[in-house]
Amino acid sequence: MPVKSPHLFHPIIYVRGFAATQGAIDEAVADPYMGFNIGSTKARTVWTGEIKRFFFESPLVRLMSDYGYSDVFKDGEDILDSDRNDRLPYRSIVIYRYYDEASTDFGGGGTPPIENFARGLGRLILRLRDKVCCARPKNDATSKKDVAPEDFRVYLVAHSMGGLICRAFLQNPELGSAEARGAVDKVFTYATPHNGIDLRVVRNIPGWLSFGDVNNFNRERMAGYLALPDAGDVSVVRGFPPERIFNLIGTDARDYTELRGLSSLAVGVGSDGLVRVANAATHGPGPDGRDVSSPRAFVHRSHSGHYGIVNSEEGYQNLSRFLFGTLRVDGILDIDDISLPDDVARALKAGKTVNASYQFEVAVGIRGCQWQITRREAREHSAIFRTYGDLFPGEPNTRRPPDRSRSPHLFSVFLDQERSVNASGSVSFAFDLNILVPDYEIDGALFMKRHYEGGYILRRQIVVEAFPDDKAPMKWQVKYGYQEDNPGKPDSTAKLYSLGDVDGDGDGVAFDIDIAQSARPGFTGRLRVEVRPWR
Repeated sequence: MPVKSPHLFHPIIYVRGFAATQGAIDEAVADPYMGFNIGSTKARTVWTGEIKRFFFESPLVRLMSDYGYSDVFKDGEDILDSDRNDRLPYRSIVIYRYYDEASTDFGGGGTPPIENFARGLGRLILRLRDKVCCARPKNDATSKKDVAPEDFRVYLVAHSMGGLICRAFLQNPELGSAEARGAVDKVFTYATPHNGIDLRVVRNIPGWLSFGDVNNFNRERMAGYLALPDAGDVSVVRGFPPERIFNLIGTDARDYTELRGLSSLAVGVGSDGLVRVANAATHGPGPDGRDVSSPRAFVHRSHSGHYGIVNSEEGYQNLSRFLFGTLRVDGILDIDDISLPDDVARALKAGKTVNASYQFEVAVGIRGCQWQITRREAREHSAIFRTYGDLFPGEPNTRRPPDRSRSPHLFSVFLDQERSVNASGSVSFAFDLNILVPDYEIDGALFMKRHYEGGYILRRQIVVEAFPDDKAPMKWQVKYGYQEDNPGKPDSTAKLYSLGDVDGDGDGVAFDIDIAQSARPGFTGRLRVEVRPWR
């Protein structure tokens, strides 16, 4: 468990993704920032109806302009790799250039195993600490801002295989020192195949497929370097808090053009063109031993490229809020009952076998942000899926209480009070919640009477706003309301909740929003909103 540091804006180490060929490795090495500097230009409709260009400058540039970070290059040298005595600022961005030793220009041309990259990450962290925390001359006016070595922490930001390198370093005690692992505060992964890569024709990358080290994504191979006992589920995080890892998951397979589109064709929909949605998230034992899912967001972006997941506004908003945010808000939908259409209910009462599955859609927008920060939709093959048996396990034609362990986790949102556009310092977001009408099946045949494709059992948009109480700094007021009742604003009534220490010692609070749809098919339940301090 990382020890708290009095600092917030820790150095960032970016760990790039996989390069399959020697040409791709050499191309990556030729770029000082190895892709973290690539931006995108998108078409966007503005209020006049015109189509205008939207420029995203890149994660690197935005971190520099918004938060005062800087790179580690000076006079054509990487200060970390030089013998210069230059001291690095604490807000530094470091590119982990692990492919240098595999390039034809700087190495031997052969790719070392992924275990080597994990060990190198540990060495890089300690070297960065030494460059940041080295003693300044006593007459240096900035010496009062020194960071003690014991307070030094880093953020790891990784794309694709880079996330597996980070996990191997953090999980496998043989691949780095405890000292270096203890300096890692948070990990953010873009499009990482945490549970391997599945193709349409084969569930697991074959272990014998060594071309370009593709077998790094074979589950048996992954279990080895991740120090897991078996290959059944290699997305399990051990030795590092799973709640301190954020998974950004892409849902757009169509825009991934690697291998002229053959990759997205081989992997199929429900993916970013390379990594399936179901394989892109982590989980692991929490402080009490129970399994905890890592926070995650879903964006309609492909695995890489100018319009990929790393080089997106949605990616940057999730990254910056996870690293620097003030509050974490989770939404869980507890379902009491989902009623059937009258005809289907009569068939069930008559003893016929009725099957139904439900898709839950959610999209979250943060006040002041132009793009939805997470979105899960059926048409993008990313909606949350539950069968009736998942939600209400038990014998047919019996009273079946809901299984709360299967309640859909709708979102994890990180809010940054310091970046709020509201003068009161409040943070606010709105989310759409939809439950689609399922394709009912009666005795093995689809029920098509009064069926309208694309229908909804429930559609709601809810606004939530939280703001600190001036008289009690340890308390927050939380308001919520329905958009159809008061567009853009929550209800005027508010409750006062204590969220504990704003630095992260408090457990936070939870409150319920009752949600019901009385028509048949209908819905009865509540949205459980959990708010806790972050940092």
